[in-house]
Amino acid sequence: MSKAQRHHQITQLLSGSLISNQSDLVEKLEDIGITATQATVSRDLEELGAVKVRLPNGENIYAIPEHPVDRVLPEDHLRRVMGEWVVEIKTSENIVVLRTPPGSAHVVASALDRAGLPEILGTVAGDDTLLVVATSGAGGEPLTQNLRLLAGL
Repeated sequence: MSKAQRHHQITQLLSGSLISNQSDLVEKLEDIGITATQATVSRDLEELGAVKVRLPNGENIYAIPEHPVDRVLPEDHLRRVMGEWVVEIKTSENIVVLRTPPGSAHVVASALDRAGLPEILGTVAGDDTLLVVATSGAGGEPLTQNLRLLAGL
């Protein structure tokens, strides 16, 4: 089996099952006739851009983002991510602070980074908080208003 075929099967498994750790993924692959080591699965998850996301019940599972890392996200996807995960937005000069449920900040940061918004210089995500740095010309307050609209706040 080629790496591309294995990646396809991993993508299918992650979209159809709640897989919380690499050993579970190795077992699921074995169930469908694919032998892979934990080290191989670890590399595969990294190459696929898989991330751990926290479910409302607190469980962490692997997921693969809907859009490839090198592609700009459509605005409706950004609006959906912001509306689902952002609970609070505050400003300080050219820095905007967004709060999310625990374990979700990286999801929002990734969406913002890939949205291609010209007023965003970059993001830094922690567990439940992310910093969005506005470009010099944009300023934090106009960016905050735009992000609040996207999040429905």
